[in-house]
Amino acid sequence: MADDAVTILESFPQKIREVPNLWIPLKDGSRLAARMWLPADAESKPVPAVLEYIPYRKRDATSVRDSKLHPYFAGHGYAAVRVDMRGSGDSDGVLTDEYLKLEHDDALEAIDWLSKQSWCTGAVGMMGNSWGGFNSLQVAARRPPALKAIITSCSTDDRYADDIHYMGGCLLNDNMKWAANMFSHNSRPPDPEIAGNRWHQMWLERLNGSGLWIETWLSHQRRDAFWKHGSVSENYADIHCAVFAVGGWNDGYSNAIPRLMENLTCPRIAWIGQWSHQYPHDAAPGPAVGFLKEAVRWWDHWLKGRDTGMMKGPMLRCYIQDYAPPVAKPKRMEGRWVAEPSWPPPSVQPRRLWLNPGRLSDKAGAETALQIRSPLSPGHYGRWCPHGLGPDMPTDQRELDGGALVFDSDPLPERIELLGAPVVELDISSDKPDAMICVRLGDVAPDGRVSRPTYGLLNLTHRDSHEFPEKLVPGKRYRVKVKLNDLGQAIEAGHRIRVAISTGYWPIAWPSPEMATLTIRAGVSHIDLPVRKPQAADAGLKPLPRAERPAALAARVLEKGGESRELTRDIETGRITSHACEDGGTLSYDDTGWTMRARQDQWYSILPEDPLSAKSEVAWSVRFSRREWNAETRTRTVMTSTATHFRLAASLDAFEGGNRIFSRNWNVEIPRDHV
Repeated sequence: MADDAVTILESFPQKIREVPNLWIPLKDGSRLAARMWLPADAESKPVPAVLEYIPYRKRDATSVRDSKLHPYFAGHGYAAVRVDMRGSGDSDGVLTDEYLKLEHDDALEAIDWLSKQSWCTGAVGMMGNSWGGFNSLQVAARRPPALKAIITSCSTDDRYADDIHYMGGCLLNDNMKWAANMFSHNSRPPDPEIAGNRWHQMWLERLNGSGLWIETWLSHQRRDAFWKHGSVSENYADIHCAVFAVGGWNDGYSNAIPRLMENLTCPRIAWIGQWSHQYPHDAAPGPAVGFLKEAVRWWDHWLKGRDTGMMKGPMLRCYIQDYAPPVAKPKRMEGRWVAEPSWPPPSVQPRRLWLNPGRLSDKAGAETALQIRSPLSPGHYGRWCPHGLGPDMPTDQRELDGGALVFDSDPLPERIELLGAPVVELDISSDKPDAMICVRLGDVAPDGRVSRPTYGLLNLTHRDSHEFPEKLVPGKRYRVKVKLNDLGQAIEAGHRIRVAISTGYWPIAWPSPEMATLTIRAGVSHIDLPVRKPQAADAGLKPLPRAERPAALAARVLEKGGESRELTRDIETGRITSHACEDGGTLSYDDTGWTMRARQDQWYSILPEDPLSAKSEVAWSVRFSRREWNAETRTRTVMTSTATHFRLAASLDAFEGGNRIFSRNWNVEIPRDHV
């Protein structure tokens, strides 16, 4: 059977035994709850273990996703162990932040425990997408003896410069969204069938103790020790085990992979495809690829000592995307795979185009001062981190370009392919001490539609350092570089290349406290494009296998959900509001008798000429039930700002059997620090 070009497997080389809940003991007396799939005969024929260690609830939130991943490894000779971190799911404790030392310490204990079980050979691998990709790198840097290799998917090596919180020193609204997501996750109860009579006390401890994470994250607005912790870019040499890094150009985390390939000293390979924030075998937009099959080759090489040829191929496989009309939810991105032996790739050379008035040219023109004070709201089309599930991709940029400073090339005489990070260098001045800039690279099709292959942000007070920002001197000229996100993209013959510059990018990024007018000097500013020349070896590159996976866990849909995005403009006031709804519907899990109902709503609004009017709001409601028992949590987080402070208002309410058992409100002010 096939599902969107993915083969659904009904059997595997080895019979599988599933352990719905496995307790992993910790030295302090706490226990981590795990779900495990392993070969039925593993007790007599031990196998290596593969650990995924995340806080997203193995019994409900990721159970369907897990079922499409871990049984595959078990069916190919591995103990696949999916662990809920301390304070999440049915595990003991309270989770108080991401990537804490305690999280890593627990992982070290879990790896050691797994390696000593009778069904394990002693060799352990670790893998994960997003959070699990982050902590796979972070735990690898701690070098537990049993950990031989990792797979890190959609992750980063730098928690400040290239994560969901800040970009180019600008505060991302996904910082708020992500904090609100974890606010909801952390307030959910364990399953009484697993936790036993302690479940209610465990729930109250989480409700009281997890806290408001966004307060912590907003208290660190520059790259200080808080963000350096867990950033493996601080010392790549800490990682000794083998690393397989995967990611997608349409994810928020594509930039880390080139840096990992360039700076790691351990054995390493990588893929960058066209997908968004997902594992490649379940990718959207398609086409999906045979990630699970290749992952088994990876594990066989590093955990079983077999020569699978996994390390004889190229260091880095990259997908060069063809042009596609800019739509919010593409099903498929056409293109081709290419390979590079190292990073930076020898096949890529910079092509410099000069920003002349209204033009991108091969030659610099006369120095000309151009001014821009754009509306604050050109970012309503597209999200910082698409998941491929909803209409999250950037759409036609023409309306946004109307409020930007635009530079266009002539139509290209032939197709070019870009691989790497475009870099814009600007001669710039500001009339305010605080300002930000957004640079978008556009692909202008002959029919006039404009796609956005990549973009970059820079808080101009961070022009020289994210750790030691400095106010601008109004009127003073500066040379600044804006690094755009890495891309693999073809620009077709007859298309024009566009650079569009704006002074805001709401709701992707929070605005500076004042409306700034920037002066950009054309003729002395330029962009360097990473142009890759086609290589003869590209044609001989062995194709990746077809995607295959196990059948998904049965979850009956009792109420259908869905995702939607709406954008409204109040004609009288000018206020622009975007509303995103992510409704998971009501699902009943046949294997546990557990029912879950989840919905998230996000609102982002602003007056295009008033940065202090910005407002973000995220609300979650989640309900669990089994027979006559039910529990519910409701969370809401609202963020606004003044010229000097960020303001947070949040609420958390919990209900059991329809009765409110917990309620707490937060009202917090945090000083702005060059943001």
